[in-house]
Amino acid sequence: MGKKSESTFDRMMKKSSFKKEFDEGYQHFLLCEMVRALMDSDDKSVRELASELGVSKTVIQNLRSGTQTDVKLSNFLKLIAAYGYHLVLEKGEDRIQLPAGVLMQQQKSQNPRAKKVS
Repeated sequence: MGKKSESTFDRMMKKSSFKKEFDEGYQHFLLCEMVRALMDSDDKSVRELASELGVSKTVIQNLRSGTQTDVKLSNFLKLIAAYGYHLVLEKGEDRIQLPAGVLMQQQKSQNPRAKKVS
């Protein structure tokens, strides 16, 4: 039996410049897909979500479409809290969780017109 040949993808991933570009593109893709999945799980319109988060609807549209490939941490935290999620940081056995209520309280003080999320 002959040696199994390496795939083109595996060969390309050995090149640091290709791997870096691929990894960055994949992270942007995941962000876009996560925003789409969150929005598809609820009946909130782009306009409603933008109003709730205190951002322009363009920000939401660009995140959803993948046009905006980077997001401010504060906007990301508001987005996940709007759908009832929270951020958990894990390192080994250590786990830090940011309570959604704290985040939403900060958001409300920054944007008094924002709706309260139950």
